[in-house]
Amino acid sequence: MKKLTLLPILLLVSLSTYGTSFRLVQSSEEIGCYDFIELRLTSKNFEVKNPFTEVAVEALFTDVNGKTEVVEGFCDEQAGKIYLIRYMPRVLGDYQYSVNVKVKNREEKYSGKFTVYKSDRNGPIRVDNVNPWHFVYENSGKHFFWNGTTTYWMLGWKDEQIISSAIDRLAGYGVNRIRVAINGRAQGGERWSEPNVIESDGFTFKLNPWIADKPSDLDNPGFDVSRFNLYHWQKLDRLIMKARSKGIIVSIIFYVDGLDHGCDPFKKTNMGNMDEQRYYRYAIARYSGFDNIMWDVTNEYHLFRSEAWVEKMGMLIKKYDPVGHMVSVHGNADFPFRTSDWVDLVLFQSWDECGGYSFIQSAKDAQQKSGRILPQVNEEYGYEEHYSPWGCGPTAAKERPDGRSALNRSQLAWEIYMAGGYQTTGERADFGTGAGDDTGGGWINGRGNDRMTMLKYYKIIKETFESMEYWKMAPSNQLVSFGNMCLAEEESQYLIYTRAQHCRLQLPHGQKYSVTKIDPQTGEKTSLPDANSDMDNNAWQYRQNLDRDMVFVLKRIMN
Repeated sequence: MKKLTLLPILLLVSLSTYGTSFRLVQSSEEIGCYDFIELRLTSKNFEVKNPFTEVAVEALFTDVNGKTEVVEGFCDEQAGKIYLIRYMPRVLGDYQYSVNVKVKNREEKYSGKFTVYKSDRNGPIRVDNVNPWHFVYENSGKHFFWNGTTTYWMLGWKDEQIISSAIDRLAGYGVNRIRVAINGRAQGGERWSEPNVIESDGFTFKLNPWIADKPSDLDNPGFDVSRFNLYHWQKLDRLIMKARSKGIIVSIIFYVDGLDHGCDPFKKTNMGNMDEQRYYRYAIARYSGFDNIMWDVTNEYHLFRSEAWVEKMGMLIKKYDPVGHMVSVHGNADFPFRTSDWVDLVLFQSWDECGGYSFIQSAKDAQQKSGRILPQVNEEYGYEEHYSPWGCGPTAAKERPDGRSALNRSQLAWEIYMAGGYQTTGERADFGTGAGDDTGGGWINGRGNDRMTMLKYYKIIKETFESMEYWKMAPSNQLVSFGNMCLAEEESQYLIYTRAQHCRLQLPHGQKYSVTKIDPQTGEKTSLPDANSDMDNNAWQYRQNLDRDMVFVLKRIMN
């Protein structure tokens, strides 16, 4: 099968070597800030029974200011002949490092140096300290407008060119975050009312992060949880690097539907034990050097784990990730970890209209009362054309003929954003994988086709918000009439989303504004006459009847 070849070329450099078992090679003598340097230890005459448990590799990096960071290495060859260390420097100047390799009762030490220069990489995303409902990139300082989609089983594709093409397509729609599972096992899409996504020659639901006696056995793969299946992890390397080249954050999910089949080799009896901790630490060691990742402790934790386990694993991620990438866990309509130190954002699952404007407002209110403001994300609120039996209830749009259409989902997304929250969507899967016309897979595995219309609506939302300083705006529905929704930085900028016939906005005295009408279904922009609050009783009104949803942007004209 085709593979992506996206890892950096390694260059031999001058090193001080105190051991005799390895040759140390580093990827470059100079590296851009927020890129990653890779150190490769290759064994000469080195043999162990299990390199994942018998060998410990650790590096200490020291920047020009004397600050140090400890980074764990990881085995990248099944017999233990190659170990890698990946590190993302975040300070300019000269670095030194020392590497310590422990094998049973002996230690070997290596050292080296490199220089970090300024780069234009965005860096990892962070909570905006000034506007903490929102996100910024650490290096560039640009704001990150969260426009995510679900692609759980993207690693299930056997031809990696399909993965590459899927990422290209999603990036073209402005998607900047995808949800990807390391570990999951399912019989097929009928598990979630998607019968056209099935096992096939080109796609599998059976993900194998560990070496398995019977990797094709759904319920009893026979995982050896002390040994990682490096083909699987190297495939994820290439996926992350491809996403990185397109500016897409990969949210790494450790389990997807862990209750199902043979997905969880630990069960509640052994949850959180040393073997499971090794699983998390291996992922952290392997991917913390990338700036385009974040961590999801698990999907659907409440179905197969305890809250105490979530706390334990969340804290473990924070402890071992030297970069401190964002961490959360996929919850449901409640999120009991709001004040936990390891949590950087709040993830919900609240379906249909139950997860719209009022839900986000209530979530923000609860977060504010906790004394700690964090971004609020409805991570799952019903996928496009996905008519599973669960959802919001009899009054939800799912009961209508077009209930979970692309348009309906985008209208819900507008509500979530207008409440000051964020959302993650999912494309229709009924075009199928291994069944139907076999051109899709949507929210299950990330592949789409030209007949899918959903993400074009979301791209319009993203472009509209990014045309404004949206992070400065707050929900201000008191300024609009007829049940419309408004975000405002009062006196400066206003964003109105309306599904009513009429639209009217209160404005401060003595100000003039440009007005743009945006069609949320086509993206068409129309410049309207300027609004002058003195001419119309301190207000602006669209003086025509509207027959469907519309967006208006008002920006103050400076004298």
